[in-house]
Amino acid sequence: MSKDKFKQHFANIIADAFQKCYPEKYEEIGHYQVFDPDFIYDNLEKPKDPKMGRFALPVFRFARLLSDKPQEIASKVAQAVDEGIAGNKKLVTVTAAGGFLNAKVDFNTLTMETLQDVLDKGKRYGTSTVGEGRTVLVEYSSVNIAKPFGIAHLRTTILGASLREIFKKLGYNVVGLNYLGDWGTQFGKLIVAYLKWGADISKDDPCLIDKLFELYVRFHAEAKQDELLDEKARVVFKKLENGDTDTTKLWKLFRSRSIEKFKRIYDRLGVEFDLIIGESDLNDKIEPIIERLEKAGLSRISEGALVVDLEDTQLPPCLLKKADGATLYATRDIVGAFWRFEKYQYDQSLYVVANSQSDHFKQVFGVISRLEETEHTPEDERLAPRLKHVDFGWVKFGDKTMSTRSGNVIPVEDVVNKAVSLVKQMIIEKNPNLKAIDKTAHMVGVGAVKFSQLSVKRLTDVNFDWDAVLSFEGETGPYLQYTHARLCSLERNYDKDIKSDIEVTLLAGEEEQRIVELLADFPEAIADAVRNYDPYFIATYLLRLAGAFNKFYQRKTPDGRIDKIISDDVTLTSARMALVTSVRTVIGEGLHLLGIQAPEEM
Repeated sequence: MSKDKFKQHFANIIADAFQKCYPEKYEEIGHYQVFDPDFIYDNLEKPKDPKMGRFALPVFRFARLLSDKPQEIASKVAQAVDEGIAGNKKLVTVTAAGGFLNAKVDFNTLTMETLQDVLDKGKRYGTSTVGEGRTVLVEYSSVNIAKPFGIAHLRTTILGASLREIFKKLGYNVVGLNYLGDWGTQFGKLIVAYLKWGADISKDDPCLIDKLFELYVRFHAEAKQDELLDEKARVVFKKLENGDTDTTKLWKLFRSRSIEKFKRIYDRLGVEFDLIIGESDLNDKIEPIIERLEKAGLSRISEGALVVDLEDTQLPPCLLKKADGATLYATRDIVGAFWRFEKYQYDQSLYVVANSQSDHFKQVFGVISRLEETEHTPEDERLAPRLKHVDFGWVKFGDKTMSTRSGNVIPVEDVVNKAVSLVKQMIIEKNPNLKAIDKTAHMVGVGAVKFSQLSVKRLTDVNFDWDAVLSFEGETGPYLQYTHARLCSLERNYDKDIKSDIEVTLLAGEEEQRIVELLADFPEAIADAVRNYDPYFIATYLLRLAGAFNKFYQRKTPDGRIDKIISDDVTLTSARMALVTSVRTVIGEGLHLLGIQAPEEM
């Protein structure tokens, strides 16, 4: 990824100053990290107070190495820079503050280069070629057939879809994968329930999937009283694995009708995939992997089941086959990792799955790692280091988690419908003359639901609260969308070409400086999202940018009037509108990376 010009300049002059201030240490320890510009660059932080500078280097960690106090180190280095070490041309001004070296950049240069960059590149601003020639698989959603698309699947769907766009932004070849849960003992349970209690359900019933789910819940309730039901389910699933005609026919019906329903929901959410496969698609690829594990001496029989012991004492053996020969989810995930690599030669394969499955993936990755070590697979060809479980916290309603077995499920479709309906009511109350009310309500309602999942760190549980989610103020999706619409309105009112050739000194106010600095931070926010596999970094960045713009938009003159962006001062208006268009561009592209549409009117 291309580096920030100002950060690189700061890192260079600081590294040079360290060498000049501590020559004996430089000679003693050689080219140590403290004197390495790349090390300094990678360890820069953002000051908590933006007024302190654009970035800062904490020097506490160098105190013992340099045999000096942090405050003394910072003071000496800052003075050396000020005296002209390394030809500092005041592109960056360095000051010492306690144990920190703070850097303020030349604002006119930053403004000119940032606005030109945004206006010239438009939606391509922040795009990089860092991922060029590298392939990333992102598995997300992975709903189970014959069950509702519940709120429990909402977060994986939204997180994964956003990561797919973010990695594409950085030049990666990305494959978005929906790996359907369409195999396993649960389908034995479902078929038993359907044959036992579903005789009056028509196969053409438009509510077939909902009724099948009711049967699935009933099965689990009845199985608590009748132990034979679970055994019948195992027998039926074994028949399905063996290709029994009648059970296969029912399974195919349930699968096709489920996929039809899922597609309608994905269309409403605006979620796309590059590949949709099911666990069942891997059935014919299981035995070769089982044979490899047996040949490698890694599998053994335990109480009739086939297992692989793991080197991690905190994990139980990974179960590959039950005593009746039935395979498991872990078996198919192991097989899937190899099949995907054969097909795509991926550099990373991301599994966007809830943190409740952490042990499952440790087992799966552990089996793959042991197999590759035993087979002496070359390091650069191994799969295990390429596999990443991108885990996340629960989605709750009123602090309650969802469970399909108990029937405690809130369908995503119901959540989306309610969100859109509530937003439509708000629009009719506040702006009844708005064109395309239904379309806008859908954009805002869906955007609100998505942002509720993306605006918190992925490992944090999300408690879904309607009032908070749909608010047009505060840290919400509608707030960002409304800010985007406000920016579009300013452009319509201005109705002139936006130019990057502006008088940057007219944007020297505190509010303008904050906006410019945030605009310059957009590429870094994208990089942070990729490094942490978390769109949260883009979501919170957009909130900061929108907040900075709205503060500028509402600023008042000394006599108490609103300091209008569009005024009779042509030169000043031109400069401010360049800022407006730049903010609108970045917010629009940022929302796109989150999978959220950006309305032009609200």
